[in-house]
Amino acid sequence: MIKIKIENLSKTYNTGSISVEALKNINLMVEEKEFVSIMGPSGSGKSTLMNVLGCLDKPTQGIYELDGECVQDMNDDELAVIRNKKIGFVFQFFNLIPRINALKNVELPMVYAGISTKERRERAIKALQKVGLEERMHHNPNELSGGQKQRVAIARSLVNNPSLIFADEPTGNLDSKSGNEIMEIFQQLNDEGATIIMVTHELDIAMHTKRMLVCRDGEIIEDKLVENQIIINKQEESL
Repeated sequence: MIKIKIENLSKTYNTGSISVEALKNINLMVEEKEFVSIMGPSGSGKSTLMNVLGCLDKPTQGIYELDGECVQDMNDDELAVIRNKKIGFVFQFFNLIPRINALKNVELPMVYAGISTKERRERAIKALQKVGLEERMHHNPNELSGGQKQRVAIARSLVNNPSLIFADEPTGNLDSKSGNEIMEIFQQLNDEGATIIMVTHELDIAMHTKRMLVCRDGEIIEDKLVENQIIINKQEESL
């Protein structure tokens, strides 16, 4: 089943008298349960593409269908509903609130969704357990390692049960061991049915995904399946 379909999609930014075409007539389909990486140098359009796909930004022209629903002409409130119901986000710099603990950080999306206190706590604990961090739920971000902070961020992205997860350079601030642990979690989530789209500039990280898009000058210049995908599991790590 098609999860994402975009046709002739473009995005232009206007700064004064200068126009920058960040995306140029992109055509793309992503099926449910795919695990896709987007690569490309700085300025290639990969982050703009993810922002448009994640309903954080609107295209200038073109068609964008998410789960068969046209979203390109939705207003900000309608896009916010789509993000809250369908999408989870994970960012390079974690975007955690420093003054509250891991559990409260994970609960935040549910506060905005109007979910009861009891259910928020139950779902947040379950999400932290899923990423192996339940024993640190009462620690503030400054008491956590980079890898642990990213686990909290992943747990936060899961609490509204999204079918689509966007990750923007999720291993960019992590050492290789922590990065591998994060990719193991993403692979597990994908195996459980989540569609994942991840921006990365690291080829070895992209090799953990199943499909790779390469952007340059606002266009997708390469779209290929990943051969010899790197699959991590706990048994392999313990060998």
